[in-house]
Amino acid sequence: LQAQKLALGRKNFKDWPLAEESKRAVAALALGKRVTLRHGGTRLDRHGRALAHLTRDDGLWIQGEMLRLGMARVYTFPDNRARAGEMYALEAEARAAKRGIWAHPFYAVRAPEVLKGDLETFQIVAGTVVEAVAVKGTVFLNFGPDWRTDFTVRLDGAALKLFRAAKLDPLAFKGRTIEVRGWLRFKDGPMIDASHSEQLTPRP
Repeated sequence: LQAQKLALGRKNFKDWPLAEESKRAVAALALGKRVTLRHGGTRLDRHGRALAHLTRDDGLWIQGEMLRLGMARVYTFPDNRARAGEMYALEAEARAAKRGIWAHPFYAVRAPEVLKGDLETFQIVAGTVVEAVAVKGTVFLNFGPDWRTDFTVRLDGAALKLFRAAKLDPLAFKGRTIEVRGWLRFKDGPMIDASHSEQLTPRP
C-alpha cells in the first residue's frame, strides 16, 4: 500500500494531507490486536522491515480495510504483488464513493498534460496512449505527440518479461486509455517506469 506519508522529523518534508487520519485509522484497526502475517512475495524490504498482509483473528484484512476506507492507495512491486486484484477492487469502491483521500485534490488522478508540478511524487495518471514503440529492448508508451516533452511510460527488459508472463503485449496499448501509477520522474518529459503489469490498468 501507499499510505499518506508523515514527515517524522525529515528536513524539508511536509506531512501529506490526511496522513494523521491514516495513522489513526490503522491504529484503530490493528493496535493491540492479534494478527497473522501472510507474505505475498519478498518477506523483507531493504531496511529489514517485514512485508506482509495482516489479518486479524476476527478475519479482517487490515490492508483491504484501509483501502476500503480510502486511507491508502494500491502500490505493488514486481516481487510483491499478491492480492493485487482484490486491492484494486477495494480501492475502486472507495474512489467511487469519494471516501478519505479520494475526496482530496492532492490525490486526484492526473491527466498526462498537467504533470510537471508533480515530479518526484507518487501519482496515478490516466490518458490515451498515442504511440507505443520498442527501442533496443525497451518499450515506450507515449501519451502525447512529442516524446521529448510529453508524458511517457517506460518498460525495460525485466518488466517486459513479466508482461509476457501475464500474456500482455504493451505495444497493443496504442490507442487505448489506460491508468498507470508510480513515482513520477523527469526523463525527456514526465515519466513513470512500469516494472510489472499491475501498475497499468486499461480503462473501458
